[in-house]
Amino acid sequence: MIEGTPVSSWIGFHIVVLLLLLADMFLLQGKSHKLPARLAWGWTIFLAVFAGAFAFWILRTQGHQPALEFVSGYLIETSLSVDNLFVFLLLFRSFSLRPEDQHRALLWGIGGAILMRALFIAGGVSLLQRFDWIQYVFGGVLLFAALRLLRHPAEAADPSSPEARPAWIRWIESRSASQGSRPGLRTFLLIVLAVEISDLIFALDSIPAVLAVTRRPFIAYTSNIFAILGLRSLFFAVSGFLDRFRLLHYGLAAILAFVALKMLAAHWISIPVTVSLGVILAILAVAATLSLVIPAKRKAVSR
Repeated sequence: MIEGTPVSSWIGFHIVVLLLLLADMFLLQGKSHKLPARLAWGWTIFLAVFAGAFAFWILRTQGHQPALEFVSGYLIETSLSVDNLFVFLLLFRSFSLRPEDQHRALLWGIGGAILMRALFIAGGVSLLQRFDWIQYVFGGVLLFAALRLLRHPAEAADPSSPEARPAWIRWIESRSASQGSRPGLRTFLLIVLAVEISDLIFALDSIPAVLAVTRRPFIAYTSNIFAILGLRSLFFAVSGFLDRFRLLHYGLAAILAFVALKMLAAHWISIPVTVSLGVILAILAVAATLSLVIPAKRKAVSR
């Protein structure tokens, strides 16, 4: 048993993850042409259904509560990962990466993200088990992340504007070396590093968020990994209209604030996981609907 879960479950899960990564690598293999949106959506939906089947397996083997915690953690991680997609989109637009280079960069990024999630979740659970006051630190981190989202929405800015690009992207551009229409090896490695750093920063927000709904290492870890597995196909599925969800950062900020308050008030108020799941779904639905319904403000044209 590892943290209350049989070793066979941990081994079996990692075998499944390896098979899905191999399928993802060959199915979404980078070509000279753009990946068809239908294929990207199909693989994204398949992974979501697979995650649902995994939740059903947890329901049958571990019970109702762990299954609901898995679904809540999966939804939190998936919704927050959309915020990370804006960063990826801006990064790839800035360097005009071809589809096959985007595929390779995201594939390497997913591998690093899985390793970081394992380390972060193991460390977070261990800290929460040893030091009860750590949950207040995590809650404060989440509140800070929510305020940061409200002040600096991670929308994909116009890559043609130097002022719109973050400083770390301009730093990579200053050290990049192109080889014709393809990025040089040094540039590509810097882009992969940027993807990993972006995910590291994202994990600092998302790991405390998922630990606010579950303290079970297996549930926290598997919900994170399933969300990450669908990140690459989701990027290619929604990259064409990602800019339309310009109000999504308000919803993500509300989710972070909610789970922060849930963690901070845990000693006085116990919020059932069913309520948490309903709140998360409601916030996502409202943010997505308002993004599509409310027209964007048009920029004034200078004469």
